Amino acid sequence: MTTARRSVRRSAPLGRPVRLTLIAGTAVLGSLLTACSGAAASDGKDAGKGGAAASASAARISVNLRGERAAAGKPVEVTLDSGRLASVTVSAKGGGALGGRISSDGRTWTSDRPAAPGTTYGVEAKNTEGGSAKAGFTTVAAEKVNKLTLAPGKNTTVGVAQPLSIVFDNPVKDRAAVEKALKVSTSNHTEGSWGWLRDYSGKDRVDWRPKEYWKSGTKVTLDADLDGIDSGPSGGWFVRDYRTAFTIGADQRVGVDLDRHRLALKRDGKTVMDVPMSAGTPGGEKASWRGTAVLMAKEGTINMRSETVGLGNAYDKMVDSSMRLTWSGMYAHAAPWNAAYFGVANHSSGCVGMSDSDAASLYEQVRVGDPFEITGADAKGTVAEGNGYGAWNVSWSDWQAKSAL
Repeated sequence: MTTARRSVRRSAPLGRPVRLTLIAGTAVLGSLLTACSGAAASDGKDAGKGGAAASASAARISVNLRGERAAAGKPVEVTLDSGRLASVTVSAKGGGALGGRISSDGRTWTSDRPAAPGTTYGVEAKNTEGGSAKAGFTTVAAEKVNKLTLAPGKNTTVGVAQPLSIVFDNPVKDRAAVEKALKVSTSNHTEGSWGWLRDYSGKDRVDWRPKEYWKSGTKVTLDADLDGIDSGPSGGWFVRDYRTAFTIGADQRVGVDLDRHRLALKRDGKTVMDVPMSAGTPGGEKASWRGTAVLMAKEGTINMRSETVGLGNAYDKMVDSSMRLTWSGMYAHAAPWNAAYFGVANHSSGCVGMSDSDAASLYEQVRVGDPFEITGADAKGTVAEGNGYGAWNVSWSDWQAKSAL
C-alpha cells in the first residue's frame, strides 16, 4: 500500500515552527507512535550559529485483530515496527482489561488471555520515547454460549470431603483449554487434581478433589478465567469469568456399618454419636450403596415417593431430617415407621433410617461436604463418581488420569 505523506505546522516554543511527519493508513494499522526530541526549537536562522533543529520520530503499530468482525478466542498481538514498547493496554468496552507481556526485543506485546466474543476492545500503546498510539477492534458475537453451575457456593463452610464441582450446560470438547483456565488456590498448598466425568444428569462435569480429605480451616479459591474460550463443537463460547471461595470446617466423618446396622459420627477423630439404624433391604434395587458418599444437601422435611426412584408405588411419605447423599435418591433421614429394624436388620427402600431424635441430632451436627463412609456386604454396589460426589471411590492415580492435562 502506498503511504501518503503530508506536513503539518505546529507552534513550537517561542513561536518557532516545527514540522512533524504523519503516516496515514487504516484506522487500526495506521496508528502512530510519535515522540519529539528534546532539542531546542529553531527557526532555521540559528542553525549556522550552533542551534539544533527540532526532530521527530514516527513509528507504526499493527494489531493482529482488526475491524468490526475480528475472530474471538485468539490472543491479542500488538507489534511496533521499530524501537521498543514501554506499555500496552487492551481494554474491553464496559470494563475489564487483558493482561499481557512484552517480548524480550521490545517489539511485540501478547495478551495472556484470548479476546472474548462480542466485545469491543481499545488498544493503547506507548513506546520508550514517550510516544503513544491508539487502535481498536470488535470481535464477532458468539452464536452459542456455554454456562456452568459451581459447587460449593461462594463464601460457604463445607466438610472435609467436598470437591470443587463444575457442571456445564453444553458439551465440552476442548477439555484441555477449559481446564487450563481453572485455577485453584489453597491456603496450605493442598495437592489435588481435576477429573472429568459424566454427571448423573448426563452433562459434562469436572471436579477438583484433594489427594486426601481437606484439612480443617483450609481456605479455597477457584478462579475460572473462561471468558473468550471456545468449549468446542455443540458447546459454544464462554462469555464471562467465574469465581468462588469457601472454607473447610471441622473434620467430621459419618460411618455407616451396613452389617452392624449402626451409624457413628466422629469429629476430629472422637466419636460424638453412635446410634442404631436400618439401611436398604439387601438383594435387589432397594439395597443401599457402599463406599464414600458426600453429604450434598440438608433438605429438611420433604416428600419422598417411590416412583421417582423406579420402585413403583411402594411409598409416598413426608420425611423429616432428610440429608441427601446421592442424586439417585439415597438419603439419611428419620424413619420412625421402621423402628422395629433399627440395629437389627436392613429393611428400608435404600436410605439410612433412624429414629426421629437420632436423625434430628445428626441433621443438626453435620454439614454439606461431610463424608458418609458406608461399609458392609449388604449393598448393591459402590457410589459412582457422578452420582453425587463419588470421586473418593476412585484411587488417586486413576483420578489424576481423568485430568485433560
